[in-house]
Amino acid sequence: MGLSAPWFLAGLAAVGLPIWFHLLKRHKSTPLPFSSLMFFERRTQSSILHRRLQYILLFSLRVLLLVLLALAFAGPFISGGPGPVAGGRRLVVVAIDNSFSMRQGNWLNQARQEALQVLSRLSAGDQAQVLSFAREVRLMTEVSADQGTLRAAVAAVQPSDSNSSYGDLARALRSISQASRLPLEVHLFSDLQQSSMPSGFSELALASGTSLKVHAVAGARIPNWAVESVTAPRQLDDKGRGRVQATVAGFGTEAASLRASLVLNGRVLDARTVDVPANGRATLEFSSLDAPHGLNRGEVRIESRDAFALDDRFLFSVERSDPIRVLFVHEARDTRAATYFRAALEAASPGAFALESPTTLALSGVSPRKYAFVVLSNVTSLPAPFEEELKQYTRGGGSLLVAIGPSAAARGRIPVLGGSVAESRYASRQGERFQTVDWLDTAHPSIRRANRWEGVKFYQVFRVEAENVRVLARVSDQTPVLLERQEGSGRILVFASTFDNILNDFPLHPAFVPFVEQTARYLSGLDEGTGSPTVGAYYDLRRASGEGSAADVLDPGGRRLLDLTGTSKALGFTLAQEGYYEVRRSNGRRELIAVNADRRESDFALIPKETLSLWEGTGEGGPVAQAGVGAESKPRYLWWYVLLAALLMAVAESVVAGNYLSVKKEAA
Repeated sequence: MGLSAPWFLAGLAAVGLPIWFHLLKRHKSTPLPFSSLMFFERRTQSSILHRRLQYILLFSLRVLLLVLLALAFAGPFISGGPGPVAGGRRLVVVAIDNSFSMRQGNWLNQARQEALQVLSRLSAGDQAQVLSFAREVRLMTEVSADQGTLRAAVAAVQPSDSNSSYGDLARALRSISQASRLPLEVHLFSDLQQSSMPSGFSELALASGTSLKVHAVAGARIPNWAVESVTAPRQLDDKGRGRVQATVAGFGTEAASLRASLVLNGRVLDARTVDVPANGRATLEFSSLDAPHGLNRGEVRIESRDAFALDDRFLFSVERSDPIRVLFVHEARDTRAATYFRAALEAASPGAFALESPTTLALSGVSPRKYAFVVLSNVTSLPAPFEEELKQYTRGGGSLLVAIGPSAAARGRIPVLGGSVAESRYASRQGERFQTVDWLDTAHPSIRRANRWEGVKFYQVFRVEAENVRVLARVSDQTPVLLERQEGSGRILVFASTFDNILNDFPLHPAFVPFVEQTARYLSGLDEGTGSPTVGAYYDLRRASGEGSAADVLDPGGRRLLDLTGTSKALGFTLAQEGYYEVRRSNGRRELIAVNADRRESDFALIPKETLSLWEGTGEGGPVAQAGVGAESKPRYLWWYVLLAALLMAVAESVVAGNYLSVKKEAA
């Protein structure tokens, strides 16, 4: 029994009204004419009769009516209670931790052996279910009483490279309890890492009627050193040299000097000693990354003396290639824009990009598929075959940058993008008649590191009208100056002015160089994804379902990850294990993804015993269980019945009051 709005019980104070009417205001003396009061003695007359309640039935009805009204507004309800449970039956859940840290020693084998012992002690009529958990919970069996099926499921639990999450495990146990409607007896086999605990303790709450038995495979915290992170360039220019930074961490360790090595394609390039403080971190740098052409597999490893050696290396990938080819198409009379664009690329990334700038009349035999991205700088028209091939190139995953000037505006239509270009007024350079940037989308890769456009003067900006575009920058009159649209698997950026220092002075500002560099890296795909993602991350293959070039994926074991349909349709895939994934695209481009286990698994600090005791108690009806677990059955609200009783009481009060009133009139 409970109240959903108990503060409405304050309305019970209104019970004083019937008392005031029936007691304090009941007695009234009728004045009578009398000749003289001089022979009467003045004194106070007290009458017990005046202080007695009369009309007891009417008084009771009025008090009860007010009580019922207050109770109805307070929202009384009764809990439905758990559903029917078969007498004496229970569901035994065996949960085995198979996260990356359980690869230590024979911990996983020990967990499997102890799980088999629990299953051997099942009573007649008991049912059991086996699950494994790391980053995600995996049900190894359905609810079953067959010993053979359950024991085979325990043997099938294999180690993973993912991190564990006790919050996800508790959520899965609550779902199992709600679905089975049986009391749960959960046996947890884990190394009980503190780093696997959720941010809020309420996330660990178990359903009412769930008992938790923890089986720890780790007796105490083991000291461990690990290569925690590595920062390395993903792309090297033609010179093939770069720097690599690494962080080495100690968890529960003493101060030590460790030998660290930089390895590329199995060959040690450099080695040095790093001093790691007690239970701390140290950073070192290798400046001798000399990579050959192509995709290279690198790692930073340490020679430590701890028991857990799997995190003593950190993988990364680096690609050395010839300069990235960029096609810059312009009109024959316009040479300034290509000059500014080339100068910005060479200043920001010397040798990384090779810009080819043919005119629109020299596009015969030129294929956009040979280039990382294409720039159309204020072009009036394009050869029909080239424009058609450019459309296919963009929809298949290519990138296009279009600059709009008077020549392009005269055409009225933007190549590939479609839409239209509205006329715009040219502001004079005299008297500061120009516009400035009013808003920037600083989250976009082209602007994120080049967001200081405050002093740029735009003398002419063309209004582009197209569907499904994302505005990245606006000028003072709210005209978009930079827009983007996804076209199939490709992307199109539109700059609604020119790069020639005529319609604006953007090329003369410091923000122009980083803008051109970041735009080039964004359009060529160099900045997509992270260099070394962790296990469990999702890798995007294409930007639109069912469109784009085919992509074949090989896992760290060299096995194909996608079937025939997936190579052409899948949007991406999950990086499920540590190692190198290779992506081979139909356009000839290859990508190498270095995946590492989450380094939170390297800290073997144990969950405190007090916390474990609290967790085990959440399934026994404690406050956390009441707050953290949803009700197993809906409460039954009684306010309707109380309100109906109040209505009946009001009718009875009216009848009784009318009866008393008629008697009083007759007596008068």
